[in-house]
Amino acid sequence: MNDLIVPADALRDSLAGLVDGLPSRQAAQAVERLIATYRGATPTDAPILRDRADVVAYAAYRMPATFAAVRSALGAFAAAVPGWAPGSHVDVGGGTGAATWAVSDTWGGERPVTVLDWAEPALALGREIAAAHPALGDVRWQRARIGPGLTVEDADLVTVSYVLNELTPADRAALVDTAAGAARAVVIVEAGTPDGHARVAEARDRLTAAGFRVAAPCPHSAACPIAPGTDWCHFAARVSRSSLHRRVKGGSLAYEDEKFSYVAATRLPAAPAPARVVRRPQLRKGQVLLDLCDRDERLHRTTVTKRHGDRYKAARDTEWGDAWPPAGE
Repeated sequence: MNDLIVPADALRDSLAGLVDGLPSRQAAQAVERLIATYRGATPTDAPILRDRADVVAYAAYRMPATFAAVRSALGAFAAAVPGWAPGSHVDVGGGTGAATWAVSDTWGGERPVTVLDWAEPALALGREIAAAHPALGDVRWQRARIGPGLTVEDADLVTVSYVLNELTPADRAALVDTAAGAARAVVIVEAGTPDGHARVAEARDRLTAAGFRVAAPCPHSAACPIAPGTDWCHFAARVSRSSLHRRVKGGSLAYEDEKFSYVAATRLPAAPAPARVVRRPQLRKGQVLLDLCDRDERLHRTTVTKRHGDRYKAARDTEWGDAWPPAGE
């Protein structure tokens, strides 16, 4: 593992001092407004993060969860393209840089990185948080309007996390096409809601139409077997919550589950999982029930029992979002 890898603990440490000097009430009000905005369905034509108070509240409220979701998606992608690491990275709509941290945590090392966002306060805080960490010291934090006319420089990897919900359908399509034209690999993450899944499904279709193959989470690049409006594909990443995070979000648990939808597609040779666990496994006496999406382009349930021996032991350790069967079987 490269010495310059940036662990999740380092991100939490960097966030820990952010709200010093920011009144709790002001932070809470900013969080409430941000929650209402991010849960809304209306695209915006103005930056959501308006000033430092907004950005600090956002970083405390959202950055650990965004990091965890993107890191999970990147981990699945990395498993499908073993031995490859991006030589360059562009993070579109990256704000304070959570996806940039996740890329560094996945592959380590230094690489040219550009974070594009139209909120200057977010870019400034992202630069501030990252400044102390060598792997992120040379990141370019560039202001750009995420919409029509956006230019994305060529890169091995383009990430787009929690951005499509802020755009009109036409602008979403243009952004995905721009990313596809610039990158060897594109990873898109959205909220794990029916609407978030629909946005990811649309992006997936555009990426495959552009010649990309899906590396994760899907075991294939054919049409999604979920009929629109009947269900949605999403996963969960567990987020350790610091005392700061709990205070700003008003929670008491030491963790939370960030639910997200994603697609990771590439022009590289890729070996997707034979099947993906698409629901939380159900443990029964002597058996494990796994809901799978498989290479045969179908959704189905399989039951693994004690008579399956080692496979049963593996099933008991399998989590929502994992590949199935485990590597090596």
